[in-house]
Amino acid sequence: MTDFPSRLPLRSRVCALAVAALGFLIDAVSAAEARFAPKVIVVTTYEIGADSGDKPGEFQFWHEREHLTNRVDVPGVDHPLTHNGQGLWGMVSGTTSRAGLQVLALGLDPRFDLSRTYWLVNGIAGVDPADASVASAAWAKWVVDGDIAYEVDSREADPSWPYAIIPVGSRKPNEKPKSTEWEPAEMAWELNGALVDWAFVLTRDTVIPENDAMKPLRAAYKAFPNAQRPPFVLVGDTFGSCRYWHGPAMTRWANDWAKLHTGAKANYVMTNMEDHGIAQSLSRLSGMRRVDWKRVLFLRTASNYCTPPDATGVADSMLAEYQGLIPSLESAHRVGSRVVHALLKDWDRYSVQTPKP
Repeated sequence: MTDFPSRLPLRSRVCALAVAALGFLIDAVSAAEARFAPKVIVVTTYEIGADSGDKPGEFQFWHEREHLTNRVDVPGVDHPLTHNGQGLWGMVSGTTSRAGLQVLALGLDPRFDLSRTYWLVNGIAGVDPADASVASAAWAKWVVDGDIAYEVDSREADPSWPYAIIPVGSRKPNEKPKSTEWEPAEMAWELNGALVDWAFVLTRDTVIPENDAMKPLRAAYKAFPNAQRPPFVLVGDTFGSCRYWHGPAMTRWANDWAKLHTGAKANYVMTNMEDHGIAQSLSRLSGMRRVDWKRVLFLRTASNYCTPPDATGVADSMLAEYQGLIPSLESAHRVGSRVVHALLKDWDRYSVQTPKP
């Protein structure tokens, strides 16, 4: 389980202890009530229309291919949870960091025993062309929060600044922040590195399909060798922000921000709008002993690049249709399902011991 960091201010530590006490109370009340003990929960963030038979969103391939046909309504969760009767469950959390609220609602439902559950947070993302290509799949070791910041209009910023976003507690971009009275205690969450490495080794040879539109799209990124590669599996970190940002300046910001808030341990690869909210909820549930943080995985697959091939046409690039959407959804299931099936196949072992490479 996750320990409470000693670096937290006294007020935050008191809050953390109160949350833990609530968790123990919930455990005591709900132990006899628990009816469901999922082995693996796949968390996707959105679906388009029905769960099957129409244009797919993030959930549809999981629903259809893993036979997640049994439905359970959870108060506070908009979409019913579904499962296949064999330990695999699917969740649609909703988009933006508000997804974390629905994950929290599930975690507090007394019908669920989630103490041994593995979580696979799985969805599409924008990819940094310096690191990977469209439809590539990245296993994260870090989840970074890109929302909490000072910001001014870039037209009104110091002209020497590379962008106009400043860490709370700092006076200029990319400056290590000083402590303030109201800044969040955590801006990044480190995952179980051994579990991530196991997932990567297991899936790194996965064949990811392409479509005809992806090849000319990749070819335009002449200055980015990794963006021109056929899709592949890698280890790369996930950057959550409720603002849908785009372009070379913002890509530089995301890379700087990820390094700044992790002591240069994280490498931004995938951008999305949910992971920081979900990580916040799962880490708090772990502190309440409802969830085991060491059993959490984040897998993002690239539906698009987070910046055009050069500094022109940024707005048009941001609003363009995702040419890698269907391949990224296919990639998500092909890569993620290998981990899910491995966990279920050897459940007697992995229920008590998390995998290592």
